[in-house]
Amino acid sequence: MLPLAIWTLSFLCAIQAMTPVTETACKLREKFNHGVSQLGDVILGGLFPLHFRTAPVCNTFRNKPQPVRCLQFRHRELRWAHTMIFAIEEINRNAQLLPNLTLGYQIFDSCHTHSESLKGVLKLLNKEDGPESSSTCADLPSVSIVVGDAASSESIAASRLLAPFHIGQISYSSSCTCLSDKSEFPTFLRTVPSDAVQIKALVRLVRRFQWVWVGIVAEDSEYGRFGLLSFLEEVSKFETCIAFIEFISAASTRSKLVQVTETMKKSSAKVVIVFTFESDTVSLVKEMRQQNITDVQLIASEGWITSAQLWTEETREIFAGTIGFGIRREDIPGLREFLVQVHPSSAPNNPFVEELWREVFGCSVQTSNGTVKENAARYQPCTGTESLEAVDNPFTDVSQLTIAYNVYKAVYAIAHALHNLQSCENGRGPFANKTCGQKTNILPWQLLHYLREVQFTNQFGERVSFDDNGDPIASYDMINWQRRPDGSVAFVKVGYYDAALPAGEEFVVDEGGIVWHGSRHSVPVSVCTDSCAAGTRKGTRQGQPICCFDCLPCSEGAISNQTDSTECMKCPINYWSNDRRDACVPKQIEFLSFGESMGVTLTAISLCGACVTGGVAAVFLRFINTPIVRANNSELSFLLLISLMLCFLCSIAFIGQPTPWSCTMRHTVFGISFVLCISCILSKTLVVLMAFKATLPSSNVMRWFGPAQQRSIVFISTLIQVIVCAVWLATSPPFPTQNTQYQSAKIILECAVGSTLAFCCAFGYIGLLACICLILAFLGRALPDRFNEAKFITFSMLIFFAVWLTFVPAYVSTPGKYTVAVEIFAILASSFGLLSCIFIPKCYIILIKPQENTKKQMMGRTDRL
Repeated sequence: MLPLAIWTLSFLCAIQAMTPVTETACKLREKFNHGVSQLGDVILGGLFPLHFRTAPVCNTFRNKPQPVRCLQFRHRELRWAHTMIFAIEEINRNAQLLPNLTLGYQIFDSCHTHSESLKGVLKLLNKEDGPESSSTCADLPSVSIVVGDAASSESIAASRLLAPFHIGQISYSSSCTCLSDKSEFPTFLRTVPSDAVQIKALVRLVRRFQWVWVGIVAEDSEYGRFGLLSFLEEVSKFETCIAFIEFISAASTRSKLVQVTETMKKSSAKVVIVFTFESDTVSLVKEMRQQNITDVQLIASEGWITSAQLWTEETREIFAGTIGFGIRREDIPGLREFLVQVHPSSAPNNPFVEELWREVFGCSVQTSNGTVKENAARYQPCTGTESLEAVDNPFTDVSQLTIAYNVYKAVYAIAHALHNLQSCENGRGPFANKTCGQKTNILPWQLLHYLREVQFTNQFGERVSFDDNGDPIASYDMINWQRRPDGSVAFVKVGYYDAALPAGEEFVVDEGGIVWHGSRHSVPVSVCTDSCAAGTRKGTRQGQPICCFDCLPCSEGAISNQTDSTECMKCPINYWSNDRRDACVPKQIEFLSFGESMGVTLTAISLCGACVTGGVAAVFLRFINTPIVRANNSELSFLLLISLMLCFLCSIAFIGQPTPWSCTMRHTVFGISFVLCISCILSKTLVVLMAFKATLPSSNVMRWFGPAQQRSIVFISTLIQVIVCAVWLATSPPFPTQNTQYQSAKIILECAVGSTLAFCCAFGYIGLLACICLILAFLGRALPDRFNEAKFITFSMLIFFAVWLTFVPAYVSTPGKYTVAVEIFAILASSFGLLSCIFIPKCYIILIKPQENTKKQMMGRTDRL
């Protein structure tokens, strides 16, 4: 690091040596933000966040940066700045405090940003804009001390720049405990422990005791409204809701107070925060007594927490157990009169007053030459008669002088330090050889010394001083109203809130020492809705805060295993919620098994159909030489019976847990079996039709439909289906899958078809053959009775189509394992239809009426045609 520093220094020196000197005077290279100033013997600097932020800019580092534009003007912070001006003017009128010295000021806007705060400090460290001589460049800074900034981060940045010049900095709002480190911030002091300490303390109090449902009664003034808005802003970060908000004032009528107390009575909130002053609290509590509201825990604001006169025999039942924070604040005499007299005409060079006028009155202030500034051109010109006296504005509100009072104390602390410096006698001074500081040209480091040692009691009786860390003697006590044995009230300290302590230690509560409302030692409960048990979730109510909710049971497949769950967690894909919705259990696996009644029934029917088919085959085999068996190609009949038996048996493959093997067998065996069956029927239909035509004179058509041709029809028709199934199995065969779409609580094991195209081709081919067979059989329905097998084939095909046309919607609409059952039913029904219509009439003749099973009967029937 050292060689690098030496090299850098040498490089800079070389550049300086090569740079020609064009001017002997030094000057400010840039004009920073505008401010407001007043000349004096001693100039006090002021930094206030008069705007909340700056407009975003994009600097290219190639051109001169554009001026920073501050946004979101803050009236309250402007009041702080004018409080500093008021205090300075008040001190200048005091002939005893600084008789031979007048104070001036330079106040700048830090815009709540580090960069603008630093710019303001740099401006305070230099004199007015313009060329300076070489001697004045090394002169004293233009200010002796700086009041500000508000935020701790900006104060840290300012302190790092002020400390090398030994210029004191006294903050009125910075609360960071790191600023107490004098090794890092040796010139920093402050008059306040933190920003809005009371509000933060109240929020911590509410969070500590888990009050998620609180009501607020506020004074109808800037004090109450500001306290309310600050509390709402702070509490919105946490899960605390406001049950109701009511406003009262000293001018509130009886009907208004009744309306407020009725709201309190109807609300389920048992903790009510009261942001009021003493007089308004009296009227509110009296009406609460009239309405017999005695079950509410009151949280007091600092406006009345220590008002002992509120405790009377009539009100002590309501006030007993009240808790709140006490903070020092004062009403500064003459401040409001000073603020309402602020006018652009009396402050022509004050840009902040001009901006205040634009925001409050919606008009732009004209310059001395009658023109309007560019940034105010969109406003109408002001008439000059506008007055802050006629408007309610945070700038003129003096009901909550906490930060402003701290600014006031900071200015008076500087004045007392200057008084001590001016009153010093040589030989009794604090510096070397007991000398005093310079009384004409005030040296910043000498003023800082006196400021650290300052001790005085101000006009309000408050002792003002700083400890070794530059912190004020300030803290917030948590006070509990407890009833003494004699009936009087005791303000018992049960904790404190001290922003100067490290995080986590700033808020201390002695819960055992608190006596709550109703002389209870248990913490009051204030909730809109009781906690939701496991298995339920919070459901928001329409138009109500999030703390008011309904406990809704978790939906199927979701659980909550803790109380007050905002959401139910979905179970993993293979799990489902139990009946209580508080745990996930494995999903029930469903498939058509052999063990259940439906599986047993369908298996039995399938085997029964196969046995019946075998029985028919046995009958045909026993009477194979009879005319009725031989009349229509007994070979086709046996082949048809075999295919029907396969149709019955293939349905069994649909029962049981799907496996790769069973999924493959289901559709392929079914498709081939039905094609074999229908191709046999098709061949038989053609034989019947051709046999009838062969009985006509000079007809030799049967020569083309002999046994060989019939076997060829069956073989070719079946071969096509075999090829389709082979391609299906080779490319994308059926496979077992888990279906969770139909029933979320169950895992349905089923077979996916794999290739949808192959599936459609296979089953479409069955339909095509069935249609051809139906058409041919329908054409031959009028043949002679003994040869008219086409009539029975027609019936069988009609049953076949009726079954499968009904199957489609039933298959689609039936969920789970019943889908497979519907498919099995269709297979069995169509198989029984074919078996019954084609073979039962023949078996009837063979077994019941054997006398008709003769060649004579068969031929005689033909001769009568």
